[in-house]
Formats: sequence, C-alpha cells, structure tokens
Amino acid sequence: MGDGLVLMDALGDLVGGLGDALTPQNLLFALLGVLLGTAVGVLPGIGPAMTVALLLPVTYVLEPTSAFIMFAGIYYGGMYGGSTTSILLNTPGESSSIMTALEGNKMAKAGRGAAALATAALGSFVAGTIATLLLALVAPTVVDLAIGITAADYFAIAVLAFVAVATVLGASPLRGLASLGIGLYLGLVGTDVLTGQERFTLGVPQLSDGIDVVVVAVALFAVGEALYVASRLRRGPVQVMGASGSWFTREDLRRSWKPWLRGTAFGFPFGALPAGGAEIPTFLSYATERKLSKHPEQFGKGAIEGVAGPEAANNAAAAGVLVPLLTLGIPTSATAAIILAAFQGYGIQTGPTLLTTESPLVWTLIASLLIGNFMLLVLNLPLVGLWVKLLRIPRPYLYAGILMFASLGSYAVNADPLDLVLLLVIGLLGFFMRRYGWPVAPAVIGLILGPIAETNLRRALAISGGDLGVLVESWVSRIVLGLVLLALVGPIVLRLVRGPRSTPEELQQEGTLQHRVPAGRGRGDDEEEEEDR
Repeated sequence: MGDGLVLMDALGDLVGGLGDALTPQNLLFALLGVLLGTAVGVLPGIGPAMTVALLLPVTYVLEPTSAFIMFAGIYYGGMYGGSTTSILLNTPGESSSIMTALEGNKMAKAGRGAAALATAALGSFVAGTIATLLLALVAPTVVDLAIGITAADYFAIAVLAFVAVATVLGASPLRGLASLGIGLYLGLVGTDVLTGQERFTLGVPQLSDGIDVVVVAVALFAVGEALYVASRLRRGPVQVMGASGSWFTREDLRRSWKPWLRGTAFGFPFGALPAGGAEIPTFLSYATERKLSKHPEQFGKGAIEGVAGPEAANNAAAAGVLVPLLTLGIPTSATAAIILAAFQGYGIQTGPTLLTTESPLVWTLIASLLIGNFMLLVLNLPLVGLWVKLLRIPRPYLYAGILMFASLGSYAVNADPLDLVLLLVIGLLGFFMRRYGWPVAPAVIGLILGPIAETNLRRALAISGGDLGVLVESWVSRIVLGLVLLALVGPIVLRLVRGPRSTPEELQQEGTLQHRVPAGRGRGDDEEEEEDR
C-alpha cells in the first residue's frame, strides 16, 4: 500500500510539473533550449557536455524555473545533435556515441543516412520518455532511502563516484585518477568553510571565493576541446555524408523496436547508479544486438540495430544520471556535473532534501524533459537538412566563434577580468589533457564533488572525535567502500585473466572512426600526422 501511495504521489507531482511547464512562456524556453542544444551539439567535436557547458552562462539571466526548462532542452538537444554528427560525419562527440558512429556512418555511406537518423531520433524519443517516467517514479523512493544516510555514508558514495568516473572515463584508469586529482586540487582553492582560512589562493583576493565552476567547465570542455579539435582537423573540406535515401520503413521499425527497449533496459539502471554512466550500457547494448540479430553479417557494414540499441541506451542513461544527481547531489557524468553547477549557480542545494525544498522546480524540470523530448522528435526530423548545412560551416569560423562565446559567457558570470585569465590557463590545461589522453570529466566532477566530500568527511570525523572507524561503521559505508575496492581491483584482475580487450583506440587505428577521439582519449603523433595527410 505504501509503495502504491508513493507511486500515486509521484504521478501527481509529475502532472503538476507538466501543468507548470506547459505555459506559453515555458514552452517557448523549452523550444529555444531544444534548438540551441541541437544547433551547438550537431557541430563536429562538440558533445552534450560541451554544449551544456558552453550555453550554461546563458541560462543565468533567467529565473530558475525558466532556466532549467531551457536547460532540459539544451541537454536533450545536445544528445540529439551528437547522434547526427556521429552518423553524418563519423565524429562521435563523446565516448558513449562511438557505437552510433560505427554503424550509423556505414548506413549513411550506403545511402541510408535518413533511416539511420530516424532510428536514432525515434530510439532517443522512446528511451528518453520511458527513462524520464522511471526517473519520476524512482526519485522519491531513493530520497526516502537517502534521508537516513550519515555523513560517513555520503563520503563513501562520493568516493565511489570519484573512482568509478576516473576509471571508466578514459583509456587509462591512472590518467583518470590523475585528472580527478587536478579537479580535487582546484576544488580546494578558496576559503575553508570550517576554519575560515584561505587555501591555495596565491595571494589573489578574487580567488578567496574559489574558482567558479562555470569558468572551469567552459574552459575544459569548450576552450580545451575547441583548441584540441581545431589542432587536429584535416586540411581541406570535411566529408559530410548526405541524409538522403529511403526513410524509415516498416522493416526498419520491425528491426528497431526491440533494440530500443533493450537499450533502455541497459541504459537507465547504469545511469541511475552512483557509479554509472553511458559508456558501459552502450557497449553492452551493441554487443547484445550483435548477438541477437538475425542479420549479424551486417554489423560493421551498417546494421540498423547497431544504431537503435546504443542510441536508446545512451539517452536512457542520460535520464538515469539525474537520479543520483537530484536525490544525492552526486554527478556521475560530465553533463551531470555541469547541471549540478547550474543548481549551485542559483544557490540551490541538491541532495535528499531537494524534492522537498524545491519540489515545484524539480518536477517542472522532469516534466520539461518529456516536453523537450517530444519537441526534438517533431522538429528535428524535418530540420535534418538545416543541421547538415551547419556541418559545412568553415572550421576556422566555427572554432573562433566557440572561443568567442566561451569568453563572453565566462566573463558575464562575474564580470571579472580574472575569469578570462583563468579561462585561458585552464583551457590550455584542457588542451594538453586532451592531447595526452587525460579525460577531463573526472576533473570537473572532482572540482564540484570534492568540497562536498571533504565537508562530509570532516563532519563525520568531528562527530566521532577523530575515530576513522566511523567511516566503516554503517552497512551502507561498508557496501559502498567494498564497491570502491572492486572498481579499483576488478579491472586489473580481469585484464590479467582475459588479456587486453579491444578498445576504442584500436577501432580508431583500424580506420573505423575519423576526425577525433572522444572524451579525453589521446593518440600518438604518428596517427595525427597520418590523419593530416
């Protein structure tokens, strides 16, 4: 009976959120977010995380509800734009789009670009809708469970998120942990909230409040990424596949609907875990569809199931990452970290109390995800031709524009010239991290989540009088820290038992993907010189 009441309450809150989101003003912001997110996300080398980071300063001129409605459109629009680029340009915007690029671009080369885009769009709609409804149903239950967790439990969950993100995102767990260390250091800059002492400010008064998260996110994702991709562009025009050919047929639907559902089943649970993300479910979805397909010979040559399943898993995971974000305040992906920065920019504290203190805002945000998802389906399929034209923008103009908007947006946050200096310095750091294969997502997550983890660690130790045993006192802490140990030791053991597995870099070397390696995966100089030739 209790579960039934929780379910009915969640559905009632979601209906109330829909009522708030369906006003003319909010629909306009949702539409604007969808169009902006898709337009920026469709550009080569720009994934959803970079899209959200680049447009984050724009939302701060709005009141919170309108801003987050627009933000939801930008979020899902960036996801849709990333699939378009993967299919037509063979340029995945992030590691979770690799599988879409593998089969989608082969379909485009075979004259079935329209069908590939359609199954990606429809799969995104189906997965996004189901996952958003699951988010609405699961979030209140997670909040009920989370209310009882202690500061030590919260610290353990934060450590799990650190380790999982650092070891999953990127080719090398060691580089991921090093990137996390950079983010944790940046998070220490400023005034210690417990002692009032300044730390690592280098005598600069403006740094006493810490380094603005927006500046770091835009620097790493926009400036660093733009410099990195621009430095590796091929000379001459980029080949863009056409979105022509037969559209989505009844046979395509027959082959796609089961992968959509299976991809959703993979994506949402992985995204909802504090150690989740979109990379693992997309690879699992691809492997599953390859094994279950009645046409396995088409994989590697343009199998529609290889687009439908991973794209659904990717979008379901995107909704799933909002579960730990909204209920625990734990970001488990780069995009989630920037969304958390948006909450902090408005002075809104995420965590178990968020659904109580900001209930109308949260439910309007969830409802706007449904609205934005529907708008993407209705608007973007007819506008594919427009997005293809965007892909043909001359690259010097494109990346100069990105750097200009990144600078304007970062300066607008605090109107402080020091932010532009930080933008350049951290942007160059992001460039070299990309160049040498260090993933940047752990750095952003470390910056945002590090101070929260530190506060809970010190609070737990203060309550226990300095006894470290408090960190493993509850069953929650023991289980979570056990998972941390498993995440650190498990991959090493599997590598010793199974031997090295195929990685996206090996696929890249075989010529499967072009233009760039997603999300912090670097390549050697020889490969780049060969690409330039």
